[in-house]
Amino acid sequence: MKFNDQKITHIETSQVKEGVVCDVYKFQNDDTKDLGIIKVLKGFKTPLQKVLLGDKTIEIFREGAGQLIVTCANREERVYKFPEQQSEVEVKVGEIMQWEAFEDLTFAEVCYPPYKEGRFVNLDEEL
Repeated sequence: MKFNDQKITHIETSQVKEGVVCDVYKFQNDDTKDLGIIKVLKGFKTPLQKVLLGDKTIEIFREGAGQLIVTCANREERVYKFPEQQSEVEVKVGEIMQWEAFEDLTFAEVCYPPYKEGRFVNLDEEL
């Protein structure tokens, strides 16, 4: 398989929560990053996640319709509507993000360096 002309290998598929599934991939010949392809069913949202670690987290809209809400450390919100707006958004350490599907939605998440436990905290679970 390929993602943006780079060869990738499927690692695992996990049910994140009801209505949200993530396929995890590694890039062949590039261990500086990894890839998640996340599918969100219409009417569902991803967990509310705060980025705690990493150099760069890129959220990339692929298909469907929905929105990504990013809350900055100063509580200011950036709302990205898809497919109307740009398809790629960087989420920085300390910011909070959540995708919501208005139709079935697919997005990609590229993590630099590759994802490891503790990169994100699910705020839904802390409420």
